[in-house]
Amino acid sequence: MKIILLGAPGAGKGTQAEIISERLNIPQISTGNLIRAALKSGTEIGLKAKSFIEAGQLVPDEVVIAIIQERIAEDDCKNGFILDGFPRTIAQAEALDRMGTVIDKVIDIEVADEAIAQRLSGRRVCGSCGSSYHLEYKKPSVDGVCDKCGDTLVQRKDDHPDTVIARLEVYHNETEPLKAYYQSTGKLRIVNGQDTVEDTTKLTFEALED
Repeated sequence: MKIILLGAPGAGKGTQAEIISERLNIPQISTGNLIRAALKSGTEIGLKAKSFIEAGQLVPDEVVIAIIQERIAEDDCKNGFILDGFPRTIAQAEALDRMGTVIDKVIDIEVADEAIAQRLSGRRVCGSCGSSYHLEYKKPSVDGVCDKCGDTLVQRKDDHPDTVIARLEVYHNETEPLKAYYQSTGKLRIVNGQDTVEDTTKLTFEALED
């Protein structure tokens, strides 16, 4: 199954992507993690991304699209994958269509902005492998330490309260229009994010089976 997960930053789509990946045995493809991996690998695409990041600029669509296209062509994606963080715009969605990639389901996890602001302030992320935790909802086994790789957990600058409002505004302006784009294909399913991961997961899998 080929799945796209949509949702505002802090809506919990990363956690749902991890759970779906484990249950369905398909890779979770996170744009952020892919870009970090490309930077470390020193590939041609990675060097292109690095030049923009070092200049304090956003990585342009053509570079992000090339990284995604390269990743989904790998053998472990033959039986499906989960796109987490891509597409972010209509232009990226159209580029995905041009690749000939047929998406089975698009899950949009919806959470109120006020609840997202509370969630983000408690999020902690592993600087090495990108795994995400929360001080209240998804605690690591050892405080401040990643369960997967043992590295230190940090609070990203993007999760500081003074930046959350700006991030949500960008999401509503640039990414939320994807709901209408995929609604027109009949593949969009909306999941109302719940207070617990377990309840949201139940609704997510019901939407995947719908």
